[in-house]
Amino acid sequence: MAIGETDDPEAIIESFEAEAAITKGSPVYLSSDDKVSESPGGDDAIGIATKTVAVGEMCGVLKRGRVKVMANGTITRGKAVCSAPDRKVTQLVDQPVNEGGAGTYTIFYNRKLGTALQAALADGDLIFIDVEK
Repeated sequence: MAIGETDDPEAIIESFEAEAAITKGSPVYLSSDDKVSESPGGDDAIGIATKTVAVGEMCGVLKRGRVKVMANGTITRGKAVCSAPDRKVTQLVDQPVNEGGAGTYTIFYNRKLGTALQAALADGDLIFIDVEK
């Protein structure tokens, strides 16, 4: 299967207007009300684009289910993933928490895009993830 494709018969795919050109397989985020753009990484991506579209076209976004994506470096199978630059996903790193109460931190509840179903050994590997938005 190619990047951005799913074999999940129960996948949930919603359509949004593309605010910028989008490439199939890219993580996307809500860049305006009911409009999506490719994720630059480090944001609250809502899913994976299921087709390549131009500005103003409707883009299918897989919001729940199994889909093929490109890894940005190594990813351990079973770990949480989030959006990364260059149309990729990366392993979501746990945030250190200061339990002593002296420090402050932000909890990124919405950063998790899904879970890696396969391990990625190098940048550019294609793997399946389970999107859980």
